[in-house]
Amino acid sequence: MTAELVRGQNHPVSQSRVEIRVSAGTPVLALASLADEQGRFSGNGILAHPGARSLPGVESPGELADRHTFAVDLDEVAADVHRLGVLLVLPPGGPVRFGAVPASYVAVADPEGAELAGYTLTGLDAETAVVALELYRRQGAWKVRAVGQGYAEGLGALLADGGLPAPAAAELASVALGTIPRTA
Repeated sequence: MTAELVRGQNHPVSQSRVEIRVSAGTPVLALASLADEQGRFSGNGILAHPGARSLPGVESPGELADRHTFAVDLDEVAADVHRLGVLLVLPPGGPVRFGAVPASYVAVADPEGAELAGYTLTGLDAETAVVALELYRRQGAWKVRAVGQGYAEGLGALLADGGLPAPAAAELASVALGTIPRTA
């Protein structure tokens, strides 16, 4: 049975191998971020994006699409990583805010496809980047939390809010957005 989460609610994740599924209703860039216990980003290798799809324990999608799937192996996530975030970003040239597109839905599923927990992102308006949900580690166990925190200023602002210095956040956002495969 799927647990339908609301913003801020959490749910246990009892399996180490899960999928995270995104249904956005419009093409978005789906990224994964890794953070410490306080939710802070530091160093290299904190963001999986089309140009660098793999991080320890997570394989992110590599294209701009309205549906995405992340493969996650929580046993492979480094011990100093306590939060694995799923970020959704509107691409340049696409819709200008999440409030103008259908609400996105994010779910955590077991490897056989059964949903464990799901969350519909509601209440968004001017945001162009959003932390949809996060898997987080507490006392050796993993849980999923519905986040829904958006940023009108985009991915760079999201990364800076997570502790990256503004120039590094802007550069990483530019790299991630610049690696979106273009279709003919």
